[in-house]
Amino acid sequence: MERHELADEQWEQLVECLPPLNTGRGCKMHDRRRTINGVLWILKTGAPWRDLPEKFGKWNSIYVRFRLWQQDGTWDRIFHALLLKHNVDGEIDWSLFCIDGSIVRAHKAAAGALKKSRT
Repeated sequence: MERHELADEQWEQLVECLPPLNTGRGCKMHDRRRTINGVLWILKTGAPWRDLPEKFGKWNSIYVRFRLWQQDGTWDRIFHALLLKHNVDGEIDWSLFCIDGSIVRAHKAAAGALKKSRT
């Protein structure tokens, strides 16, 4: 396993949440693990899609699959399945989660400031 790639244990946890290899849309998906590793590389490095190393496949194919999975809810299914599993196993400390509204920027008018008149 190389840096930015899924370990076998990680892959086994999410493979069941992925759509089948042949969805009837376009050409057959050959290697879903390589696709996810490519997405992880992009997300972890912050690089543009066009800079994706060729070992992950064609950048456009990985991007299209990323978008399809975003639109069909695959990423949400993965998130919820992993959240449920790790919560049941007691691996999530819910006391670490909070919402801090002090970092949310608001327009001056939200605090009662008068709007400038355009006359």
